[in-house]
Amino acid sequence: MQKQAVRLGVDIGGTFTDVVLERGGALFSTKVLTTYRAPEEAIVEGMARVCAQAQINPGEITQIIHGTTLATNALIERRGAKTALITTEGFRDVIEMRTESRFEQYDLNLTLPPPLLPRNFRYTITERMQADGQVLKPINRAEIEALVGEIKQAGFESIAVGFLHSYVNDAHERLVAEVVSEKMPGAMLSLSCEVSPQMREYERFNTTIANAYIKPLMKTYLGRLKGRLNSEGARCPIFLMHSGGGIISLENAAEFPVRLVESGPAGGAVFAAHIAARHKIDKVLSFDMGGTTAKICLIKNQTPKTARVFEVARSYRFKKGSGMPISIPVIDMVEIGAGGGSLAHVDSLRQIRVGPESAGSEPGPACYGRGGTRPAVTDADLVLGRLDPDKFAGGRITLKPAASAAALAAHLGDTLGMDSQTAAFGLSEVVDENMANAARVHAVENGEDLSDYTMIAFGGAAPLHAGRLCEKLGITRLLVPSGAGVGSAIGFLRAPFSFEATRSQFMRLADFRSDLATGLLAELTQEATAFVRSCDAKAEIDAQYKVYMRYSGQGWEIPVAFDATLAQSPDAAKFEALFEREYKTLFGRSVAGMDIEITVWSVNATTAAAPATALAPQPAGQRLTATVYRSLFDSASAQMTQAAQWRRADMAIGAELDGPAVIEEEETTIIVPKSRRARAMSDGCIELTARPVDKGAAQ
Repeated sequence: MQKQAVRLGVDIGGTFTDVVLERGGALFSTKVLTTYRAPEEAIVEGMARVCAQAQINPGEITQIIHGTTLATNALIERRGAKTALITTEGFRDVIEMRTESRFEQYDLNLTLPPPLLPRNFRYTITERMQADGQVLKPINRAEIEALVGEIKQAGFESIAVGFLHSYVNDAHERLVAEVVSEKMPGAMLSLSCEVSPQMREYERFNTTIANAYIKPLMKTYLGRLKGRLNSEGARCPIFLMHSGGGIISLENAAEFPVRLVESGPAGGAVFAAHIAARHKIDKVLSFDMGGTTAKICLIKNQTPKTARVFEVARSYRFKKGSGMPISIPVIDMVEIGAGGGSLAHVDSLRQIRVGPESAGSEPGPACYGRGGTRPAVTDADLVLGRLDPDKFAGGRITLKPAASAAALAAHLGDTLGMDSQTAAFGLSEVVDENMANAARVHAVENGEDLSDYTMIAFGGAAPLHAGRLCEKLGITRLLVPSGAGVGSAIGFLRAPFSFEATRSQFMRLADFRSDLATGLLAELTQEATAFVRSCDAKAEIDAQYKVYMRYSGQGWEIPVAFDATLAQSPDAAKFEALFEREYKTLFGRSVAGMDIEITVWSVNATTAAAPATALAPQPAGQRLTATVYRSLFDSASAQMTQAAQWRRADMAIGAELDGPAVIEEEETTIIVPKSRRARAMSDGCIELTARPVDKGAAQ
């Protein structure tokens, strides 16, 4: 008899660690405050809780899938290992010179973010590859040995190696790796030909350095996590969610931890895409708001938009180029410091500012009573009546409204001459407008009109703010799925095993070489498939193909997907037709008479995603009549109202109620604004739509 699958999804966030256990189609979930010094302790606590709910012991868990912000936080806070860079002579300062573009054109005092490694941690070797992979300057083994000896003497823990054009010919990087393994067997090593074999030295070097910088931290943590879970009886395989929306093995994650930088948010996008597939929605705005950040992603045709470069730790909000570029496959989203723990202050212009600084879980917002004295978004939500102080986090944390009011008054109200409730309203409107602006910018950059979109909101804080965001963005439909408070962790359980292999190989269509393209795609397919096979040796694997193309002279490329038939028999004319179709979609027209180039080739090997259950027929609506009310501040009218209060579990399928209303559940609370109507759907989602205008009231 086959053992029943029992799967555990774990998402470590900046404030809460979310744990979800799936057994026989049933979900059991909990939220635990993140334990920064030993993150695995919160996982163990959460695992014990959900196992108790499911009445099983940890030894019955068959698979654990984990996502974490630890890699991201280590880069943002610069808490990585002592790392050295070995690069081509003359290219030592590439990561400091950046692209020499000004991301804020009119700022005379523009300050560029400092590189991850200072100049004295960057070393060079006399060697040089040409763009076609031919050796221009041969490398000398004796020079490598002398340099590695110097690096060893300096006490470096980790080494990044990035040579010019090594994505075409990696022989020199491989020789350095051989010497390092002999002279410094205990050192961590990251080669750019493995981490990010793509053109553009700044992005490639920076990605390799980031991988080396966090590798000792993540490898130690993952090893410690495995041992801790084993000691609790959970001896099953452990997998990691990667930033591209798939799952890789713990061993591969430890070697390439930079792929984990957006793992938690990627799980949320997968969760939203799964809901979109169930409801057959083609245009979705995914809104994930947790304790530290808010993430916004566009999902079209039930597939999250992807990219091959993104930025960590932007120093200027919304400004591309102000952050640290990471060149890996990633789900494309905008992330801002706007979460439940985001702290507020009054700036020199007497304006309320929120984030990106967060109270996290230690000490947390003022209302947690754990030593925090500054007002956070959660404090504003509490004062505005959106949260029940006795039911927060399933009743495991009792919030203190008086502490929130005092913090709001002391840091905002006293300065601006307003009471604590008005200060809370101001804080809330600022953070909501920040998130709405982020969504607008992201939509405009992608040529989309958000009025055509359905919002899917999840994360502990998102259902509190999603209704107001829809009012600001002109979005008429909002879905809050069942389990929204732990949505990313559920997304881990819906993600496929996958790995995307990429490589730069410059090729003009005018000089197209079918034999070279065929061989390259075959190599990439083999590489990506091997990573997936390390997770699942038997599952059927599908390959998805993509190239990045541009007109000659352009500075950036657009992704162009193609099928297996073209991959097996590459044809220049077919690539040209696909490129011009995509170019017209993005920019409205193609450019006649221009040469077209391919710069990057990509193959994503993936197992089948979890199938979405078709939505059951929706019964006729039953209007609910409230018997319990509570005070709730309505942001649109800027006044306190009496709102109907309901438990989500008590809403039968098809039940409807008009706002203002509060719908409570274990891990979050749904706020239904006065302008919206809520309906319980057959799959457990709560749907918020624009409330019909009362013609009599309008007259």
